[in-house]
Amino acid sequence: MRPTSDTAIAFAGSDLVARGSLAEVAAAAKKLVDARDPRSLLIYDAETSYPVEIDFRGSEDDVLARLPKPEVEAAEGAGDEPRRGPGRPKLGVVAREVTLLPRHWEWLASQPGGASVTLRKLVENARRDSAGADRQREARDAVYRFASALAGDAPGYENAMRALYANDRDAFTKLTREWPAGVREHARELAKPAFGEAE
Repeated sequence: MRPTSDTAIAFAGSDLVARGSLAEVAAAAKKLVDARDPRSLLIYDAETSYPVEIDFRGSEDDVLARLPKPEVEAAEGAGDEPRRGPGRPKLGVVAREVTLLPRHWEWLASQPGGASVTLRKLVENARRDSAGADRQREARDAVYRFASALAGDAPGYENAMRALYANDRDAFTKLTREWPAGVREHARELAKPAFGEAE
């Protein structure tokens, strides 16, 4: 999976190896690979907790040259390639099927600008209105992905996840105390937006 940001975090077993740019983390992880460290090496997007796959063959320069680009950079570079198919490519509009009831189509057709303009406005309004709740949900999911991989066997894991989804920051903090230091600190940092704290 392509990382969504350029910030990554790596663990060898439950020990924090590096946190920083994807290139910095990959370079630190490459040293462990070359040293044949027996611990399991796990690298994640530091914001979403999705795993980042890195090909460690060859030299450090080879590894860095093959690093996946974050989605944002990939999307910015996509304009260099010719786009084909329906939609309005210059605006980045993509055509997909939408299934609605006849009364919905009738209402959309009666709106200024037609169905497409009205649907885009409705989606933008919904995105704006739910931005806070979406951030909290995404943060909870990121904590869960990370903790299930690195703290699934740690004391209090299941109750910590219950506290996370119950929006109980104090219980989550208490239940993660015995987790390995690097895992605990990263999980708590990821959880801040889930509890409505500033990132």
